[in-house]
Amino acid sequence: MEHGKDPIVLQMNGVSKIIKGNSIVEKLSFDIRKGEIVGLLGPNGAGKTTTIRMMTGLIRMTEGDIIVQGHSIRSDFRAAIAHIGAIIENPEFYPYMTGLDNLLQYQRMSEDVDQARIDEVVSLVGLQEAMGKKVKAYSLGMRQRLGIAQALLHRPKLLILDEPTNGLDPAGIREMRDYMRTIAEVEGISILISSHMLAEIEQICHRAVVIQNGKLVTVTQLGAEMDQSKEVTLTMRVDHTETAETILKGMAEITTLNIDINRKELTVSLNDDDVPNLVSALSAGGIGIYRITENKQSLEEDFLKWTGGNRIA
Repeated sequence: MEHGKDPIVLQMNGVSKIIKGNSIVEKLSFDIRKGEIVGLLGPNGAGKTTTIRMMTGLIRMTEGDIIVQGHSIRSDFRAAIAHIGAIIENPEFYPYMTGLDNLLQYQRMSEDVDQARIDEVVSLVGLQEAMGKKVKAYSLGMRQRLGIAQALLHRPKLLILDEPTNGLDPAGIREMRDYMRTIAEVEGISILISSHMLAEIEQICHRAVVIQNGKLVTVTQLGAEMDQSKEVTLTMRVDHTETAETILKGMAEITTLNIDINRKELTVSLNDDDVPNLVSALSAGGIGIYRITENKQSLEEDFLKWTGGNRIA
């Protein structure tokens, strides 16, 4: 889904946090649009938690401002924070109370949250069957989902999740990913996820904001639609490597990078919109194609390149 033209929900405008002369976060600027899922990535000590704490008003920023739905965290905190729901570290609940009683407790502190809204968020995170159970009997994944339900009760425009899949097993991680997608698509809520699990970020986020030593390294599009003029590298497994090589030599738009005769594989580089011509030419030449694989750098490889091989955490 393309979010480039959607309204901006959160803007970081040159935000810095300086403690005893040290810049923990330095002139950080990026934005998050409606219904967009953004990953905040960086090595240990990069400033991720400090950034989230400034966004939610837990610590003050030294310079710059954070604008949420047009309201400044700095000068109009109450109006700005009303649009944010957040889980920082682990969600805390009363273990001897049921899931429903915990949500009702939160409802008492919030305006405009009725029973219909409680039912809505419980259904959104798939906890209908667990509302009558005591939270101490919940799995870690169920607690995380109850935390998200609670954070969504007041209809925020932005949900901030700090390491939401920490400690979850693979099934719990997948479940969490599905619920986050639903929240973004069904409710149109933007989600900022701080994480060190790059494969997770790659699968769920529309964009990743990468920071190191408190500074912005890059903002990168993830899972974006392929630019048709973009160059791609493909590895093809064929039945006649030499014949295929001869055909490719006659195509100026294709560069052959490698040929492995034993494995019957060719690696080529070409523009994305020339791929159909490549397949047609090989088929017309009587070449059987068993497999075509795109050679793509993973987010992990990109991350290590951007941060100079710094450890991910």
